[in-house]
Amino acid sequence: MSDLNKLSLAEARDALRNGDVTSVELTEACLKAIDAADVLNAFVHKTPEIALERAKAADERIKAGDAPAMCGLPIGIKDLFCTKGVPSQAASKILDGFKPEYESTVSQQLADAGAVMLGKLNMDEFAMGSSNETSVYGNVVNPWRRGNDDAQLTPGGSSGGSASAVAADLCLAATGTDTGGSIRQPAAFTGITGIKPTYGRCSRWGIVAFASSLDQAGPMTKNVRDAAIMLEAMCGHDPKDSTSAELAVPNFEAMLTGDIKGKKIGIPKEYRMDGMPAEIEKLWADGAEMLRDAGAEIVDISLPHTKYALPAYYVIAPAEASSNLARYDGVRYGRRAQLAQGDGITEMYEKTRAEGFGHEVQRRVMVGTYVLSAGFYDAYYNRARKVRTLIKKDFEDVFAAGVDAILTPATPSAAFGLGEMTEADPVQMYLNDVFTVTVNLAGLPGISVPAGLDGQGLPLGLQLIGRPWEEGDLLNTAYALENAAGFVAKPGKWW
Repeated sequence: MSDLNKLSLAEARDALRNGDVTSVELTEACLKAIDAADVLNAFVHKTPEIALERAKAADERIKAGDAPAMCGLPIGIKDLFCTKGVPSQAASKILDGFKPEYESTVSQQLADAGAVMLGKLNMDEFAMGSSNETSVYGNVVNPWRRGNDDAQLTPGGSSGGSASAVAADLCLAATGTDTGGSIRQPAAFTGITGIKPTYGRCSRWGIVAFASSLDQAGPMTKNVRDAAIMLEAMCGHDPKDSTSAELAVPNFEAMLTGDIKGKKIGIPKEYRMDGMPAEIEKLWADGAEMLRDAGAEIVDISLPHTKYALPAYYVIAPAEASSNLARYDGVRYGRRAQLAQGDGITEMYEKTRAEGFGHEVQRRVMVGTYVLSAGFYDAYYNRARKVRTLIKKDFEDVFAAGVDAILTPATPSAAFGLGEMTEADPVQMYLNDVFTVTVNLAGLPGISVPAGLDGQGLPLGLQLIGRPWEEGDLLNTAYALENAAGFVAKPGKWW
């Protein structure tokens, strides 16, 4: 079999079980593809020794007939997940040299299932960004290009390295995290599938925190079936995470029937934004039509507090970030600034944090500290929390009225060029999250499915939002949409 790195998780799993290929062969094909794709800057810490060791162990397990679905499958791990003995920097200078003595719960569960870690993937610093331009490792490049133009495009953020690596077939799948759209937006920009599960479905233990009430890990894969396979391995109750749900994890793959007859799909009128590109508008209408043709009932719904979601998110997320990032002070781990003679502890904190954090992280820490300060706590933070409750209630009301899933665009545009959105106007960049942040604020599951190409040949994604804890049902609706859309485009190989 040639081009082993181009297989999906399901194809590779079946080939491994049939004895057509070994995990070592799969892993070597991916390692070769990674080494040939340095220009994409997706993998930032390569771990070939660990990968081959795990691949050999996986081959033994498969031979013995005791192998879970993920056994022997080569994947990438976002740099936000702590991995024992391997640099885990959250793409920040302040964690330079940090090699944890422990493994995050999610990466441990994947390892226990026999998955093969190829290395750590690039991302926005501390997961703060929508374009993967805030990383200490430099920008990730999207493998897709606009027509015949060779301008470098963003893969989206913060899980840009994961998205780029999966789209370019450097790994069969990757882990991502999603605080305001950081799995779904890059998935849409690179023509892959990304699901953010219900808050509490995947353990957050051992994942570097950005905003603890919003962060959730999830898989980034080549299709919906792969997302179902990998999500099952990542989920499960974890006593080390107080927000982890004590719920059984269903066999998500077995729920993929593609039958959505009689399902009610809501179309929220508030997501029709002024200035939305005609191509996104058309894709959304086409997606609704595809679901209708598959037997679903399409209904108009209202989520009246949607317009307050972005402002509420950009109060709550920085507030939690400012609190979570207070621990990076040059004392316990990571980098400490060089101190001058006579410098005291205050100077050490100031110099370390000024040197260690990039501009976007500094901006969000300052915003967060401001909204939590004595004079502004009620005016900003408490008000944002109340708005969040109203946004959650909007969704609860819609689901109580019998709606099974909600269809929206995943992003307001296709991938834009690196450097096109300047740091001078961060709000422009924040607007990229307009369709995704509501899902995090309400703690709901959301999935981005590639559904078409724009006029310049770039992928566009549609988002489905599901009921809490019903990822299986959501994946099945996404499966029906994927089958109807028939998206099979891949980026032309230029790297």
